Amino acid sequence: GDCFPCPQAGCPMMGHYADRFPEKLKRVNQKYFLNTAADPPFTTWRQKVFIKLSGVKKMRGDINLIFHDAEGNTKEYEVASGVLSQDEVYTKYLDVEINPKSTKKIEFIWNKTIFTLLWARLGAETVNIIHGEDGHT
Repeated sequence: GDCFPCPQAGCPMMGHYADRFPEKLKRVNQKYFLNTAADPPFTTWRQKVFIKLSGVKKMRGDINLIFHDAEGNTKEYEVASGVLSQDEVYTKYLDVEINPKSTKKIEFIWNKTIFTLLWARLGAETVNIIHGEDGHT
């Protein structure tokens, strides 16, 4: 996440448009890593998620986000699992298969473990998402 979000000039590209980033081409013996999706067209968009919880002080379980696009496609991603606390801000980088430009809604889901008290509840006080491509939230 050190290069997140992309600089003002944009994220460097490989292949045909690599010459748009001449400073990057001067380096030698560079290693490049690509995060890809499991399904065609294999594209992902790096996003940084911040979630502040509200509700009970501490409980065990997990929190997920479900991304929905305008065509009805959905993808679910785990943000945190284990002991959850309303005092913490949970941060995670996600490689989302739903294009931020076509994202219609993002759903917050929490699941508690079987041993958690029935009345115990958690919610999201805030959910902030930074898109890596242009730095917008």
